Amino acid sequence: MKKYWIVSIVIVMTIVPNLLSAQEKEIPFFDKKGNVRIQTTEMDALADTIAVVNHRADDIVWSKIVYRIIDMRDKQNYQLYFPMRPNDQYKGLFRLMLDAICKGVPVYKRNPREIVPSFNDSARLGGDDLSKAFAYDNNMDNNLIQIDPVTNQAKVVNDQYFNYVRNQFKFLIQEIVFFDKHATRMYSKVMAIAPLYALHPDNTQSQQSIKFFQQSVLCWFAFDELRPYLAKQYVIPNGNETQRLTYDEYFAQKLYSSYLLGDSNMFNRMLLESEVNPDKIRKEQNRIETDLLNFEEDLWEY
Repeated sequence: MKKYWIVSIVIVMTIVPNLLSAQEKEIPFFDKKGNVRIQTTEMDALADTIAVVNHRADDIVWSKIVYRIIDMRDKQNYQLYFPMRPNDQYKGLFRLMLDAICKGVPVYKRNPREIVPSFNDSARLGGDDLSKAFAYDNNMDNNLIQIDPVTNQAKVVNDQYFNYVRNQFKFLIQEIVFFDKHATRMYSKVMAIAPLYALHPDNTQSQQSIKFFQQSVLCWFAFDELRPYLAKQYVIPNGNETQRLTYDEYFAQKLYSSYLLGDSNMFNRMLLESEVNPDKIRKEQNRIETDLLNFEEDLWEY
C-alpha cells in the first residue's frame, strides 16, 4: 500500500508543475488595459521560425509555373486591401510591402520585355531606382517611396500613399504547381509577388494588351523573403473580431481569389500575347485550370 502512495505522490509532483507551466504560457485575451490583445511578442518570435517544407528534387516528377492575378475589387480579397489607412493593429498588403522595403527586404526590378521575374543581385533595386519604381508621376518629389540622400534610408510618403492606394487594385503572383511522388499529392507554392499599378507613368498601352501588365508591374518580391514580414502582421478580421490570422497563414491556406493570366510554355507567351478575343482567352484559362485540377486524378487511372 505504501508503495502505491509513493508512486501516486511522484505522479502528482510530475504532473502539477507541468500544468502550472502550461497555464503560465497561456496568452490572455485582454491586455493589461482591458483591450483585446492583437499583437504579441510571441507572434514576432514565431515569425523568425517559419516552417518550410523542403521537397526532394528527385521526388518532383511534374511541375508547372502559372501566373495569377489577385484583384482587390473581388469581395473575397477585401482583407488584403483594407484598411486603406493603416493603424496600430492592421494594415493592407500593399502598405505591408512598402514598410518591408523600408526595413530592408530585397526588391527586384521588372523586366521590360517579359513578365518573368529575375532575382539576381543585378536585378535588385536600390537608391533612386527604387524610388522611380514607385513613381506616382514624373516628378521625383512626388514619388511614393523617397530615399534620404544622407542615410540612404527609404521611407513611405504618407500623403502620396493615400492617393496611390486608391488605384492599386491588383497583385501578380508567380506560382508553381508540382506533384511530389513521395507524398503522392499535388502541392502549390507562391514563388514571387508583384504589386500592379495601372496609372504608372510608363504605362501608355491598352488594357487588353500584355504590355499593360508588363508596364503595370512596379517591382518583384521573392515571396520567401517577404514571408517573415507577412508572419508578423494580422489581416483585418472579416466578421470575426477574435480572428488571429496572419498574412502568411492567409496565403498558405489560399483564402484569396485569383484568376489565371498565363502559364509557362514552349512559346514563352502569355494568353494575352496569343489571343485577343476575350471569349477565347477565358476558354483557354478554363482549360489550363481544368488540366491542373485533373492531373493528380489522371495519374491513378488505369
